[in-house]
Amino acid sequence: MRNRVVLLFGLATLLVACAVWWSRQSKTEAPPPTPAPQAKPFSATASSAQTAIYAHNLRLHQGPNFSVYVRWLRGEMARTHARVSPSFDDLESFSLVITNGVLRANLGDMSNYLNKVNQTSPLKNVVLTGDGSQIKIRGTLHKLIPLPVELIGTLSAAPGSRVKMSITKINVLKIPLKGLLGDFNVKVADLFHSGEIPGIQVNNNDILFDPQALLPPPHIVGSLTQVSIKNPDFEAVYGDASQDLQRTEEWRNFLHLTGGTINFGRLSMSPVDLIMIDISQDAWFDLDLSRYQEQLVNGYTRVTPQAGLQIFMPDLSQIPANKTNQNISIEWLKNRNLPPPSSVLEKSAK
Repeated sequence: MRNRVVLLFGLATLLVACAVWWSRQSKTEAPPPTPAPQAKPFSATASSAQTAIYAHNLRLHQGPNFSVYVRWLRGEMARTHARVSPSFDDLESFSLVITNGVLRANLGDMSNYLNKVNQTSPLKNVVLTGDGSQIKIRGTLHKLIPLPVELIGTLSAAPGSRVKMSITKINVLKIPLKGLLGDFNVKVADLFHSGEIPGIQVNNNDILFDPQALLPPPHIVGSLTQVSIKNPDFEAVYGDASQDLQRTEEWRNFLHLTGGTINFGRLSMSPVDLIMIDISQDAWFDLDLSRYQEQLVNGYTRVTPQAGLQIFMPDLSQIPANKTNQNISIEWLKNRNLPPPSSVLEKSAK
């Protein structure tokens, strides 16, 4: 009996020892757990790099009712979204970030545009005039009764690519406002309701204009260094573009893009090597990116030895009103007795 108890105790001890040994072996030999996959950080590859932009004497349409006249521009096409390439078919997909540049806008165009977007403001029939750093805004203030109002102020560049107009004097009915404050109580805030018009903010006696929020795409941003009125235009200077202006004075009108990736139509180009050249002899290259296909169809393209594209384009105003050039087919491919279109023969002979 005693021997049987001793034997059973020995077997139990052996089983416990085996269990401990197996547990230790499992811990040492078990493969380490596989780490959870982590998202790779977005890196600036060749396809995701920014596209450099250069432009000379370019009339760039911003929507159907406004144009910016680019005397010179050097900067980048900055992606709106890091993983989405800029596209001419989506003007919200990029911004034009200017390093150096001189841009102008006609005062009459600016007045007309403000009147179109200024539907909720009590100040109507806006007219802009001025000279140098001095600016005047005339309009009709609808408060109690319609009143002709004149604002006189000075222009300056403000942070955030904004333009600041500091009001120094307000005239109502051509009488200094000081004699009418008791009757009408007109303030700068009464003229533009801050927040109602995107891109216009009133801060005490200052009116701040943000072109990026005020104007349709393509949006233009950059470090403004000087703003002034050079009749009949408003002029904005970014960086120091004086040397660039002198160097390019005799150049043709063009838009040049290099590096990064852009999409247009069914095509994608990476790295970008694309130049659009004005074939007209007028002062400005009239380009509307929202209708670029029409200008492409009516121009002609060359491929460079470096696989770049040179696109010779007519001004938007020079595109024929008929649809002759819109319906391009190659039906003559199926019949060798039919000659190619004359436009194709002319281009192939050049």
